[in-house]
Amino acid sequence: MADEDEYGTELADFRKRVAELRATRALPGGGGPANLDAALFELQYVSDLLWPRYERLTAQQRKSGRATDTKEQQLLRAIFQRLPVPVLLLDREGVVSRINFAASQLFGLRAGYAAGRSITASFTLEGRAAFRGQVAAVARHEGNRTLAVELMRGLAAESGDAQRPGRLWVTLAAVRPPGHRRTSVLAVCQPTAERPGAGVAAPPLPVEAVGPPDPAEVSSRVELMDLVDDVTTALLSASGSGPAGEGPLERACAVLHGRFADWVIADRAVPGGGQLRRVAVLAPGSGPGAGDAAALAAQDPAGAPLISEAAGAGGSALQIRPEDAHALGEAGNGVPVLALTEASSLLCVPLRLPSGAVLGVVTLLRAGGRRDFGLAEASAVERISRHIALALRAA
Repeated sequence: MADEDEYGTELADFRKRVAELRATRALPGGGGPANLDAALFELQYVSDLLWPRYERLTAQQRKSGRATDTKEQQLLRAIFQRLPVPVLLLDREGVVSRINFAASQLFGLRAGYAAGRSITASFTLEGRAAFRGQVAAVARHEGNRTLAVELMRGLAAESGDAQRPGRLWVTLAAVRPPGHRRTSVLAVCQPTAERPGAGVAAPPLPVEAVGPPDPAEVSSRVELMDLVDDVTTALLSASGSGPAGEGPLERACAVLHGRFADWVIADRAVPGGGQLRRVAVLAPGSGPGAGDAAALAAQDPAGAPLISEAAGAGGSALQIRPEDAHALGEAGNGVPVLALTEASSLLCVPLRLPSGAVLGVVTLLRAGGRRDFGLAEASAVERISRHIALALRAA
């Protein structure tokens, strides 16, 4: 490691000297013979010193790489293959490098067949661009991502219900496997419901073997059911029951605000297509960001990459402690929205009709100190978003 650091320092110094020589070349006369001699000296320095050291370091890395390919790495490969959850290793374009047994079962692919092919071919057409974009962003070290995708209809045919593709939550994380020159993306898949084509379900275990349900989990599921019910009730209520001019989107946001999310941002698509326009911003009732709702309300949704991506590709996004502060753009005062709201987790969900048309985007933020959004909550919000889209179409 010390040799690599020293080599990096010398290479950085060499680049500085070359930059200085290029700068003096622009002077009248080009710097004269002295600069030409200096340039030749630098070329000889690279040829006689830097290049041999590079070859020596490369040889050492190859040797150490072969030495570390021991039983420990074989054990890690075996663990990867036997993980009970579907896991894939992708490049920045979504091409499969490795796939474990659970993932090959889920996608109906053999490991040898899947390697070297893009996994997006297993998804429905409308979700492929969003998935590729998220994989590329993770490979650029812009933070881990979680998004929803749908399997192709053909993967559900064995269940006899080819009209209902399987839906997955895919969590993406950047990794650098030994021996790889470029960053790879680790994809972990979790079905949001029973996977079509899984075959005959196993018989239920006896009650004695299952044990009592977890009270906290039961309470959380009941709260989500109540939330979905309350939003649906608000959507079905007459527009005259709320403030003047309040539509179904605003009524749904009022239910989500506070009890479910600290910040609620709603953007509506212009009728007939076109850019989004901001229709609602609900901020916390107290705290340092409570007075910044006006700055968010004045923001152009087109300047928020995550919102624009959700509106264009129709894919949901779940981020925990997002690393890209500009994922939701900047407010009118130039401060990144995620920094302004002090968000620790976010949900960005399109309001999509069954036809695939997107009528808007709802963005939910939770500030620090509050429990992060989970996959069950993200699935509930997706159901709510479909109800809101149908209410907007009927309005």
